Amino acid sequence: MDAAPGPAAAEGILRRQAQRESAARTYARSLPIVPVRARGLTIEGADGRRYLDCLSGAGTLALGHNHPVVLEAIRGVLDSGAPLHVLDLATPVKDAFTTELFATLPAELAADARIQFCGPAGTDAVEAALTLVRTATGRSGMLAFTGAYHGMTTGALAVSGGATDVRVTRLPYPQDRRCPFGVGGAEGAELSARWTRNLLDDPKSGVPAPAGMIVEPVQGEGGVHPAPDAWLRSMREITAERGIPLIADEVQTGVGRTGAFWGVDHAGVVPDVMVLSKAIGGSLPLAVIVYRAELDQWAPGAHAGTFRGNQLAMAAGTATLAYVRENGLAERARILGARMLGALRGLIPAHPCVADVRGRGLMIGVELADPDTGEASPDLAVAVRQACLDRGLIVELGGRHSSVVRLLPPLTLTDEQAAAVLDRLADAIPAATRR
Repeated sequence: MDAAPGPAAAEGILRRQAQRESAARTYARSLPIVPVRARGLTIEGADGRRYLDCLSGAGTLALGHNHPVVLEAIRGVLDSGAPLHVLDLATPVKDAFTTELFATLPAELAADARIQFCGPAGTDAVEAALTLVRTATGRSGMLAFTGAYHGMTTGALAVSGGATDVRVTRLPYPQDRRCPFGVGGAEGAELSARWTRNLLDDPKSGVPAPAGMIVEPVQGEGGVHPAPDAWLRSMREITAERGIPLIADEVQTGVGRTGAFWGVDHAGVVPDVMVLSKAIGGSLPLAVIVYRAELDQWAPGAHAGTFRGNQLAMAAGTATLAYVRENGLAERARILGARMLGALRGLIPAHPCVADVRGRGLMIGVELADPDTGEASPDLAVAVRQACLDRGLIVELGGRHSSVVRLLPPLTLTDEQAAAVLDRLADAIPAATRR
């Protein structure tokens, strides 16, 4: 294997990127790394440094970087001579992917589901889901939640927490630390559900019957807030009783990430529509929606895309889905994630700036706050992220004022690697506090 280009070459690449790329670039600003090789949890930069990657392509890499089964699947398509671009035509590769995907879905949905292959990003799949339910119901309004993140296109932004749209009604998403009702826990979740019922049933609320409700089983970018199981079941009951399609955005929570194959599985909820992307492509761009057949009322071409037939991504996705299913990686994520959450919560007594540790499976968040005021501390979070990078650990931020350090390691994480991640983060927090 060739040697890395070296520190001087890496600096040149970073300098040219800063000169040529747009002001909208994000990860490159906080992670000045030039990756040249990667395997599993580890990335090697052009400067020769090695990093433990707990960003995993924002949750895309369920099996980590360059897993052998993924590489084998991609090579198999390349060596077969099969076409790589087929629009939405039927192929053996697509058929295998769809069959494997349906085998993992909630049984009630899989028994009578339809699938739409969308453009290659999750945000496009969100747009497709919104178009689908609006077409099926003949209504236009949507129900979404505070703190949500569903993508960067117009419709997806409209149902995300930081945007406004006259067609979107924002509902309170339950959380403990900053419960909108001031109580948290099961009581806060029940008040959230009651609020939603009253809003929909009050003819004077100003909220007309909506086309659908979209919810994340765990809010990721919003700060790693798992939806309480009972509350998610209440949302299912509320929507079903009122004929409102329920859309589960599983772009980041899907494929074992939360300790179940799909985030909704924890609550035993079967949504009407599931939005899937990231890990389903096995590291390559792929996005789909899966939905109840009764909603399949749109016309041909109602939602299309030139690159919805990505054969390499479908092959890589089939291999990834099968590997996660056959090797019990969702259960592994549940067990290891609980262990990591416990270890991180053990930091709270010694570090008053650690305001909360929460998550589900290998989707973990550490909220940092001013110990005197309890207010979010984005400056400290930035310092912790940098201190982690100095120690060879890649993490990202999210949540309120970007004050939550997020961990999204691959589901193939070993016990030894988990210990190394925890050690580096535990060392970075006091170092950042001193800084």
